[in-house]
Amino acid sequence: MSSLTSNNNTIIHSGTVSRVSGDSVFVSLDKNVHCDGCRIKSACGISDSSDKEVEMISPEETFSINENVQVLIKKDLGLKAVIWAYVLPFILMIVVLMIASQFVTEWIAGLLALIILIPYYSILYYMNSYFRKKFRISVLKLA
Repeated sequence: MSSLTSNNNTIIHSGTVSRVSGDSVFVSLDKNVHCDGCRIKSACGISDSSDKEVEMISPEETFSINENVQVLIKKDLGLKAVIWAYVLPFILMIVVLMIASQFVTEWIAGLLALIILIPYYSILYYMNSYFRKKFRISVLKLA
């Protein structure tokens, strides 16, 4: 199977169920020889590495190990992840740098701009359950 788009908003990739743990299903995505020629490989992100595993929480169906499945990923999830992981912290750093530079020396302002990332990423870490619900990936059984 190959990565393909079913429409403009969804990427479909084939994989194999690697493990089932409680209410989670872990799918190892197949290495795809077609990724090199794919037009959407930059949006997909699956072609970046040969070994990818995704986790689905509370799927509607039951799955068994080594079962072939298709993984459906919405394109806008990648954009949201980039915003949370890179854009918002960058904006936060710039704002802290600009405000702090008005009150303290440059090196302290730069240090404060870097230190502000510690609570930001800590908050993201503790919001893990929120992001697991928000960033849903679907799995379909192959017939």
